[in-house]
Amino acid sequence: MNIDLSELTQLAPIFRELFKGYHLSHRDAEAYRQLSDQQDAYRALFRALGFELVCDSRGFFYFVPEQSGAQVNKTAQRLALFTFMLVEHLADLGRDPLGVLDGGSLGRDELPPLLEKYRELLLQAEVQSPEELEEKILRRLVQLGFAADEQGSYRFLAPMHRFLDVCLAVQQDRDLAASLHSDLPLPTPLLVADDSDESMTDEADDEAALARAIAAEREELDA
Repeated sequence: MNIDLSELTQLAPIFRELFKGYHLSHRDAEAYRQLSDQQDAYRALFRALGFELVCDSRGFFYFVPEQSGAQVNKTAQRLALFTFMLVEHLADLGRDPLGVLDGGSLGRDELPPLLEKYRELLLQAEVQSPEELEEKILRRLVQLGFAADEQGSYRFLAPMHRFLDVCLAVQQDRDLAASLHSDLPLPTPLLVADDSDESMTDEADDEAALARAIAAEREELDA
C-alpha cells in the first residue's frame, strides 16, 4: 500500500497520544476525523512501525500494547475495578449504569459515599481517601481518554465501553459459577510491578484476565 504522508497531517499528535495509551474519540474532533478518513493508511503505517491500531465500532481508536494477556498492569486493574463498583453502586441507587457511563457524568460530591461503600475493596487498590480516588482513578481515566473533567463532575466518554466489557465478563463468570452451584476458580493474573506503565490491556484474553482479577477480589471480599 502506497502511503502519502502529506495527507496524514495529524500524524505526530495522533501517534503521540496513542503511544502513551490515550484513547482518541469524537471529543478529539480533528484527530478522530482524520483517523476515520485515513484509517487504512494509518493502520498500515503503524503496523510497519510495530503498533496495532484498533478502531472500536463504538467510536474510538487505541493501540494494542505489546504485553501478554496474563500481565495486567495495576492502573488497568484499578480502573476496571472502579468501573465494576460504579456499575453496582448506580444499580443499587436505581440509576441506569449505562446511561451514566455512556456519555453521562459523576459529580465529585458522589465520590465520598462511593469510597465509604467500597472502602475495603478500594484499600486493595491502594485508595484510601476521596483525594486518592480522584488522583489514582478519575484523573487517570481523563489522562487516558476515558473521561473528561468538567467543573465539578467527570463525564464519561465512549472508550469506557472497554471497561464495561470487562464488567460484563465478570458477570458472566459469576453467573456461570452460580449455575454450577460451586465456586468457579478465578486465578488472579500476575500484575506488573511498575505502575508507571500507561498502556492498557486489550483483546479477549486481556479482558478475560482483567475480569478474572476483579472477580477474584470480589470473591475474596464476599467470603
